[in-house]
Order: sequence, then C-alpha cells, then structure tokens
Amino acid sequence: MKPVDAYFLEQKEPYRSIMLYVREVILKTLPNVQERYSYKIPFYNIGKKPMIYINILKGTDFVDVAFVQGILLEKDFPELQNYNNRKQVRSIQIKHIEDLDEHRFVMLLQAAGKQLEQSKKAWFI
Repeated sequence: MKPVDAYFLEQKEPYRSIMLYVREVILKTLPNVQERYSYKIPFYNIGKKPMIYINILKGTDFVDVAFVQGILLEKDFPELQNYNNRKQVRSIQIKHIEDLDEHRFVMLLQAAGKQLEQSKKAWFI
C-alpha cells in the first residue's frame, strides 16, 4: 500500500470520506497531476511543482484543502481563506462533504492548474 493511501485510510470519519472525495475530484479533473506523499501529507503536483495539499490541522474540525498559489486565485475564488495567516497559501475548509460545491471546486482546480503551469516556481513568497 502506498503511503498516501495509508494516510487516507488512517483518518477518522468524516475526514476520511471528505479526503477521498476531494482526491477523486482532483485526479478526475487534472489528469496530469501527480499524487505524492511529502511532509507526511498528500500533495498534488504538476511536474515538480506542488499545487495542492490536503491536511487536518491540529485542533480543527475540518479538512484543509490548501492551494500553494492560492493568493493568486483568491480574487476570482473568494471561498479561499487565508487561514492561520499564511503568506501565499489559501485554502478551503470542509467540515462535511455536502459543504463542497463540486462544480465550483472543479473550476478552482482548473484555474490553479493553469496558474501553476504558467509560473516559474510554486513558492514565490
């Protein structure tokens, strides 16, 4: 079993279901994305550049779907939050699967993928 698979299966509900659903939408929407296990969490890269990571932050009750270049997307996608005062990363917090608007999430994934492909590097701040 791959480490990323083990990570998802080790999560408690409802987090496991949320993460597996988000993973499915990411992989279906972005066929060129590569799933990796880095820093003990799942990352989704385009080429060698990280685009998204999924995590449950300590002391929270949601799945944090974080976009590495989220600061460049927040104008068009106001659902992206600057959680915990991060310089560049913006994320959506999901407490229940029903909270995720799949159509809007797909649009966000496509915009993030296009943005990252045009960038020289993922971390710029």
